[in-house]
Amino acid sequence: MVTRIVKMQFRTKDISTFLTLFEEVKEKIIHQQGCHHLELLRERPEGDTFFTYSHWTDLDALEAYRNSPLFRQTWKRTKALFSHPAQAWSTQRLYQLRSDIDHRSSVNS
Repeated sequence: MVTRIVKMQFRTKDISTFLTLFEEVKEKIIHQQGCHHLELLRERPEGDTFFTYSHWTDLDALEAYRNSPLFRQTWKRTKALFSHPAQAWSTQRLYQLRSDIDHRSSVNS
């Protein structure tokens, strides 16, 4: 499994255009061969930096997507909105820890 993390910074005036574009393509991306998970994250509080976080079967599946017409068309439209060049990492999970404890606080009546 490969996790792909892409950091993108947008001009403030183009954030809504990017969000509309992502809405248009997100279902197409998640249905690409080898894509198992897709998230879009935004810097808090309401910043101009976004991250995509996706899981792929392997590097071949990721590269097949990156060489697809869908990626080429989407990336061309997306990078035209950047305020800074994107950064990307392909990673391999070494550890994953989960807590079984519910950390939410409750109010006793």
